Amino acid sequence: MFRAIGKYLRAIGYLLTFRIDKASESLRMNPGVVSANYDRIITEKRSRINQYKDAISAMIAQEETKKEKLKVVTEEIERLEKLKAGAAAKARQVASKYNGDPEATRNDPEYQKCQAAFTDFSSTLSEKQARVAELESDLEQLVENVNRHKLQIQTQMRELEKLGEEKHDAVASMLSAQEEKQIADLMTGLAEDRTSEELRELRDLRNKASANARVSRELAGLDTKQAEAEFMDFAVNSQANDEFDALIGLTNKSPESDGDGPEKTRIPES
Repeated sequence: MFRAIGKYLRAIGYLLTFRIDKASESLRMNPGVVSANYDRIITEKRSRINQYKDAISAMIAQEETKKEKLKVVTEEIERLEKLKAGAAAKARQVASKYNGDPEATRNDPEYQKCQAAFTDFSSTLSEKQARVAELESDLEQLVENVNRHKLQIQTQMRELEKLGEEKHDAVASMLSAQEEKQIADLMTGLAEDRTSEELRELRDLRNKASANARVSRELAGLDTKQAEAEFMDFAVNSQANDEFDALIGLTNKSPESDGDGPEKTRIPES
């Protein structure tokens, strides 16, 4: 028994699921719902594009920052190269005082100072040159990424524009399909014309109102009085017409030859 109950409940569940799915499908096919869904999708897509633009703007700002750093480091390299060259020139000047004596030159404090400065400038210059190479590599990659993303966002902007056009076409197609289905269903008898039904109801109401008025008149004696008035009008009009016809000679009967005239009422002489 429990197995049968389980099958019954599952069947009810399937039926409810089917009805819900059909109702959901019918709702999604409504032109107004289709238009609203397109608007939602367009709004979401526009929001993502704006976020994409912000990300690209940040990348461009980062590119400008790296360019500024590269400019500063390049200027430092130029300055270090000049300092290095100056230290070397000063060392040569010191060495010239000793007529080419290496030992005496190396022991000179000024020469040692120039040598230390030259070594420090060379080390720092190597670091700056490595930094320049790193910045140039980053900039190259960054510019490539920005250009690629610009192309992608341009594509998405075109798709967004086409989506707006597709929305109107989809709604129009949905409305046209619904009209065609309604006409086909009416022709095949699968659907009932609500307009015809409403007209039939209005006519029935009108007939019912006329019948109610007729019954009310009859109960109030209005029909009898109206009939008597019609008969009286007919009698008056008929007598007037007869008199007029006799007056102009359309009949042999004269207006005075009426049964109630003097000839009929005269008393015989004795």
